[in-house]
Amino acid sequence: MAQQERAIRTRQAILRAAAAVFDEYGYEAATIAEILARAEVTKGALYFHFDSKEKLARGVLAAQVPQGAVLPQPFKLQELVDVTMAVAHRLPGDPLLRGGVRLAVEQAGQGALGDGPFADWVELCTGLLVEAKAQGEVLPHVEPAATAELVVGAWTGIQLLSQALTRRADLERRIAAFWAQVLPGIAVPGVLPHLAITEHRGAEVVTAYERATTVRLV
Repeated sequence: MAQQERAIRTRQAILRAAAAVFDEYGYEAATIAEILARAEVTKGALYFHFDSKEKLARGVLAAQVPQGAVLPQPFKLQELVDVTMAVAHRLPGDPLLRGGVRLAVEQAGQGALGDGPFADWVELCTGLLVEAKAQGEVLPHVEPAATAELVVGAWTGIQLLSQALTRRADLERRIAAFWAQVLPGIAVPGVLPHLAITEHRGAEVVTAYERATTVRLV
């Protein structure tokens, strides 16, 4: 058990180091030597978990979607908002998430690393919108898959704009503003007053999720 836990910690250390290097240098300029130095592991340990830079990048990309984990909500539209706000809150301080975002945007359309996390994010958002539609939360014209693609595309563009203008300091405010503009065209009027979309929502849902998962682990 101790050996297994040590292996998990080593893998996470490698992923976080790789993500930081990818975030700083980009995929092409990132080197295994720099990742090894940051992770403070041997080359053998790294190659035990990831036998190439490509596999490392895929590992960083795959770690993105779990970072959007939030607690279930009665309104699935709230849960959709919470996922986007949680990621916006975590992104500036989480090197694993930042590295994954840079890889996803940088490699989009090139095919070297597949479709990255975009398909996973769209699938997650589509599922929440399907549930929201089944519960009567969305307007009749809303098509879950198309709306999910809009949400993922808009979130990606907003974070790029925020990164360029303020180093993501205003990302949560911008995502909240996006929802304030978009939700009236998605949600039925009776649901709108029940949805929390302030710029502080991300911090609230991350704290609630961490408390709940900590309690379950104790």
